[in-house]
Amino acid sequence: MAELTRGALLAQAEGWLRPSLGGAARREAEYLLGATLGCGRAALYAFPEQPVEAAQARRVSALCRRRGAGEPAAYLLGRRGFWCFELQVDAAVLVPRPETEHLVEAALARIPAHADWTLADLGTGSGAVALALAAERPRCHIVATDRSAAALAVARRNAKALGVGNVSFHAGDWYAACPRLRAQLIVSNPPYLRSADPLLGQAPLRYEPRAALDGGTDGLGDLRRLVDGAAAHLLPGGWLLLEHGHTQGAALRGLLGDAGFVDIGTLPDLAGLDRVSLGRWPGDD
Repeated sequence: MAELTRGALLAQAEGWLRPSLGGAARREAEYLLGATLGCGRAALYAFPEQPVEAAQARRVSALCRRRGAGEPAAYLLGRRGFWCFELQVDAAVLVPRPETEHLVEAALARIPAHADWTLADLGTGSGAVALALAAERPRCHIVATDRSAAALAVARRNAKALGVGNVSFHAGDWYAACPRLRAQLIVSNPPYLRSADPLLGQAPLRYEPRAALDGGTDGLGDLRRLVDGAAAHLLPGGWLLLEHGHTQGAALRGLLGDAGFVDIGTLPDLAGLDRVSLGRWPGDD
C-alpha cells in the first residue's frame, strides 16, 4: 500500500468536506490537518511529500466527518482565537466570535488606559471578554459571572493558562451572582435569539449551549433584565454595554432610554450592522 502523504491527505480531507462546506472546504481541511499534524498552513504546502501516520489520518477523517455535520471546528480542536490570545473552548460555552471583539473595543474606548476601575462581564462563558479587558486594563478588577458551573470552569482554565490574575469568577444568574457589585462599567453578550428562531436547530448553533443563545419569545428577555438591573450596580457615570442581534438596536436604545440612561447609542460591526448598544448612568457630569 502506498504511503499516505500530507498532500494526499489534504486532498482527501477537502473532498470529504466539500459536499457540506462548499468553497470553504479547502480552508477547513488545511485547518484540521494542520492542527492534527502540529504544523502551519505553509508547511503543508512546503512539504506535501511528508508521510502521515495512520493514526493521524484516522483522526483527520473523524474530524472531517464531525465538521461536515456542522460541529464547530473550535469544539473539535478545543480552542479558538479571540482578541490577542487563544482560548480553550468546549460545548459548555459559546464559540467566541469576531463580532464580540467590537464589544471589547467599545468598552476599552470608555476605560482610561491607567484606570483602576471595577468592571463586570455578565455571562462570561469562556471568559473571552473578561480576559481581553483584563489584559488591556491590568489595573482594573474584572468581575466575571455565569450561571453555568461548566462555563465558569472553562473561563477559570483560560485565566490560569493566560496568566491573568485580575479577574474573579462568580456563579449566578446575572446580577444575582454579585449582589453587592458596584462597577464603573458593565458588559454582556447575553442570549438574544428568539426561542422560535430556526437557527437554534441548525448547525452550528445546535451544537452550542442553548441557554447561552435563547433570549425568550422576542429575544430581548435577558437584555431587559440586564438593562433593568443595571442602575443598582453602576456607579454614577458608569457605562452599560450590550451585544445584541443586528435587528435589535432600536429596541435596545428604547430600553436604555426608558430605564433612565443617557448618552445612548448603537455601534455597528464591520458589516455595518447594529451590534453593541450602550448607555451611561447619569452622574459625574
